Amino acid sequence: MASTTRMTVAQALVKFLDNQYVEFDGVETKFVEGFFTIFGHGIAVGLGEALDTNPGQLNVYQGRNEQGMCHVATAFAKQNNRRRIIPCASSVGPGAANMVTACATATVNNIPLLVFPADTFASRQPDPVLQQLEQSSSLAVTTNDAFKPVCKYWDRIVRPEQLMSAMINAMRVLTDPAETGAVCIGLCQDVEGESYDYPDYFFKKRVHRITRQAAAEEEINDITEIIAEAKKPLIVVGGGVKYSEAGETVEKFCEEFKIPFGESQAGKSACRSSHPYCLGGIGVTGTLAANDIAEDADVVIAIGSRMSDFTTGSKRQYKNEDVKFVTINNSRFHAYKMDAVKAVGDAKATVEALAEKLRAKGYQSSYNGEIEAEKAKWDAEMERLANYRYQEENFEPMIQARDPRTIPEFVKLTDGRITQTAALCAIRRVIDEDATIITAGGSLPSCMQRIWTTDKRGGYHAEYGYSCMGYEVAAALGVKIAEPDNEVYTVVGDSSFQMLHSEIMTAMQQRKKINILVFDNCGFGCINNLEMNHGIGSIATEFRYQEGNKPTGDLIPVDYAKIAEGYGLKSYTVRTIEELEAALRDAKNQDNAVLIDLKVIPKTMTDGYNSWWNVGIATTSEKESVREACEGVMEGRREARAY
Repeated sequence: MASTTRMTVAQALVKFLDNQYVEFDGVETKFVEGFFTIFGHGIAVGLGEALDTNPGQLNVYQGRNEQGMCHVATAFAKQNNRRRIIPCASSVGPGAANMVTACATATVNNIPLLVFPADTFASRQPDPVLQQLEQSSSLAVTTNDAFKPVCKYWDRIVRPEQLMSAMINAMRVLTDPAETGAVCIGLCQDVEGESYDYPDYFFKKRVHRITRQAAAEEEINDITEIIAEAKKPLIVVGGGVKYSEAGETVEKFCEEFKIPFGESQAGKSACRSSHPYCLGGIGVTGTLAANDIAEDADVVIAIGSRMSDFTTGSKRQYKNEDVKFVTINNSRFHAYKMDAVKAVGDAKATVEALAEKLRAKGYQSSYNGEIEAEKAKWDAEMERLANYRYQEENFEPMIQARDPRTIPEFVKLTDGRITQTAALCAIRRVIDEDATIITAGGSLPSCMQRIWTTDKRGGYHAEYGYSCMGYEVAAALGVKIAEPDNEVYTVVGDSSFQMLHSEIMTAMQQRKKINILVFDNCGFGCINNLEMNHGIGSIATEFRYQEGNKPTGDLIPVDYAKIAEGYGLKSYTVRTIEELEAALRDAKNQDNAVLIDLKVIPKTMTDGYNSWWNVGIATTSEKESVREACEGVMEGRREARAY
């Protein structure tokens, strides 16, 4: 018989996780870095005892908000190209429910996130326990059932021996490039502390090999035939290129066959921004260069992309009537998008195999100066955006649709003179080349996908699959844990900052220097643009005092620097580009976490560049402006591909 060790479920869980490794391209990495937790009564004396008594080599991190700590873990895994994780544990009930949003964020972005919410008693003897959700239709239903739709694997431990099969399946999913996402293992409070004679082989060192499997030769032949006939092909670089570490391979492919590439939010910084075939971001938040080339492309080659509505311009971006789609993706599900001719496999291995086939055919694209011309036009636009300054008289904001009070009122209230585009260009000029920058929901990712440039692979860290506001500050800590020797900056709108900045205190506790740049424009600027550009008034998207039945009064000032000071951060308030540059330079000399409060004039973000976004709009309205906007939406829908 195999030897056994008697221990609790929680103790066995900790020991198992401490012995998990992954191997990729011959490099072995310890998979589990530690535990992020907020100890409530559901785990304090179960999992808490195990981590206190013998955590092994696992670090223990104290979170402040369950969603926030999961965002830290997601960013950590993302920045490690999905080869290291920090599991997160919470108490039962509200603590568990707080993690649901973060699990959805991880799953949408195909990032491994392992969560252990405490669950109700398996015995049901003390029911209803503190924080227990009771459903009269079934006593088996708990808060943790809410994780099922947002996780790639879900399980609940109601007997000690179930831990073994549950954790092996959890590792199966977490280390699978095609299927990874959030994994939820509910830990019944009483079972956490129950003992069992676990076989010692459960705790042996396990190395999960992440292999590079090229697509089947038949599929590579299929896509070769399509591309070989293309005169103006275009590559879409998705997140799969980054996680496969295939950026250099794609660059060489583009050079050899003279094919330009645009980037999705997840794929940006997989390849170098300075590459001669890089057109920058593509789609709804894309550059003029990428979107102009996209309109005429006869073959679109999507590598590692989910082909979301932003990447495809709601399926209207690629306007050539005869355009064909080719996909290279680890996930068969994503490979089938856009009715594409598919090759299911690792990005790097499949692109290398495809190159051999095209080389044998002597293939070259038929571009003749178009790429260079479009890049030159965009360079000129970038220069304009970098020098876009506020002037007292005759100031023209980028976004024309606005409440006429907003800009003069904001300038008077804050004395802010910064435009959003010039601020981002200034940040790019001043910070180090090897710094990593983070962005998520709102208008900042739109500007960043267009404006930001970096040659550091992985230097641009965006969460835009779920567009989860509140990700930004927590993600800065996750990236800093992953890259302790590099400067980490997060750009966050004031509305996102207000939603969730709890992990500032965790960063201070861990003595991790992060740089938080709060873009204060008094509201949800991106959604205000969406409202007003579609004929709707400015309703509940600017930070105004309530008047009558709507928040339409004066703008509300907030001093974000003072909030930072309360946590002990070094803080700055800046109202001009010159003050911003000075603050950024001084921040480099700080050992402490930093917050810069930028007073940014509303309506000074980028907009347009030959793309379209399909949004739900009222088809009946008393307002002429809404009816006109509706006609524009309907025209776009008629021109878009059906699927």
